[in-house]
Amino acid sequence: MDQTITKGKLKNRMDLVLRVARYNLKIIFAGRFIWFVLASLVFFILLSLQLVFNKPGFNSSDVYGILLFPGILLAFYPTVFGIQNDADSRILEILFGIPDYRYKVWLIRLLMIMLLTWALLYLFCWFGYFGLTPYPVFAMSIQLLFPVFFLGCLAFMVSTIVKNGNGTAVVMIIIGVALMVLSDTLGKTFWDVFHNPYSIPDKMNEMVWAQISQKNRIFLGVCMVIFLLAGLTNLQRREKFLK
Repeated sequence: MDQTITKGKLKNRMDLVLRVARYNLKIIFAGRFIWFVLASLVFFILLSLQLVFNKPGFNSSDVYGILLFPGILLAFYPTVFGIQNDADSRILEILFGIPDYRYKVWLIRLLMIMLLTWALLYLFCWFGYFGLTPYPVFAMSIQLLFPVFFLGCLAFMVSTIVKNGNGTAVVMIIIGVALMVLSDTLGKTFWDVFHNPYSIPDKMNEMVWAQISQKNRIFLGVCMVIFLLAGLTNLQRREKFLK
């Protein structure tokens, strides 16, 4: 009897997860997401052609650089416009009525966004492997995820504060430009968001650079968790979203 009840509860939970997953797939793929995917592919192709014609002796460091921007574009739309899409479709009130809203809906959605972004980035990495130069594809895709997910989680947190997709996009562009400016100053430290682990500076020991890269990934990982928790906490302030 107990086993039957347990199986029934498990089945109900699985059905709930599948329904939530199907809904969020519609949200993620809705609207302009496909255009961001196509834009990412176009940017990757254009940057690859520029690399081939302008820098004959390119390596994995250069490939990392041209893969980073398409990766950011892939995570940009679903994290920036997700909450606005919920508001525009007039289901925000329904979603806020679900117990533990932040865990059952947006946490699952963010996980799906990350998996989808990684899958597309992994595909782009194979394009770079066959079209540009050989390198460890899986390792490259994992390294790219740190700055991409850092910016994605930051965009999600900002969207819970701004509560408007276009406004969030403007804020994220300003933050991105500021981070790029700071990258010139912090280029040899682990604080650089756009740190390229494959680009070892001249006269720097490889072991030292590997330690800097490891600390940078830890720094980005911790920030991702902080941004994620801050965004999920903001989503509990129901009155701020349902005015």
